[in-house]
Amino acid sequence: MKIGIFDSGAGGLSVVKSLLEHNLFDEIIYYGDTARVPYGTKDKNTIIRYSLEALEFFNNFDIDLLITACNTVSAYALEEMNTQSNYPVLGVINAGVLAVENSHLAKDDSILIIATRATITSKRYEHELEALGYNNIIALQTGLFVPLVEEGVFDGEILEATMRHYFSSIKEPKAIILGCTHFPMIKEALHNYFDNKPLLIHSGEAIVEYLETRYRLKEREQKAELKIFASDNVAGLRKIADAWL
Repeated sequence: MKIGIFDSGAGGLSVVKSLLEHNLFDEIIYYGDTARVPYGTKDKNTIIRYSLEALEFFNNFDIDLLITACNTVSAYALEEMNTQSNYPVLGVINAGVLAVENSHLAKDDSILIIATRATITSKRYEHELEALGYNNIIALQTGLFVPLVEEGVFDGEILEATMRHYFSSIKEPKAIILGCTHFPMIKEALHNYFDNKPLLIHSGEAIVEYLETRYRLKEREQKAELKIFASDNVAGLRKIADAWL
């Protein structure tokens, strides 16, 4: 099988990392819209337009499945993308919700969602979780983490100060949903901030669980071939991939 991964920039490489570790596909085509990153600050109509234009890129490849590794795209454009594609388009939000459902969390356990402004504004995570009966949810915009990750700041004083800025009034949650694919790169720092207690749910691990559960995909013997493309500075994206993967 050949899978496409679409993200607004480099964040979706955290999803690629999980897919490579579990080796569910023969070939992975990654496309980052680096010329127009970030999507998390854009309005709904712009996000949908950019996402549908990304479909045109994937028409150049005979893919079996497309994952929108961007939570913002998953929140706003998934329905339109499925309408205009001839293959399934999966989002990471449904996968994250499934991961919560398959965990040992009680319905009244505190769940913290951290994501970009657009994802939080959509309330998609909240609506999906509330429909399942979870009733203790806090959603927090943490967009400053995105440029820090893009700059390779995965720990240290600046990141710690940013976490204090966002979390100083947050009581220790039982689980944290990393609602941006950049955030798994700072998961150790986030875990340490909360004394290593919360369950961390991130898109890469969640989408693997989703694929294995819903599509019955199993690990393959041969390692997947990865091809990386970008709308701007593909060399820069490949350099990030070398570091992250």
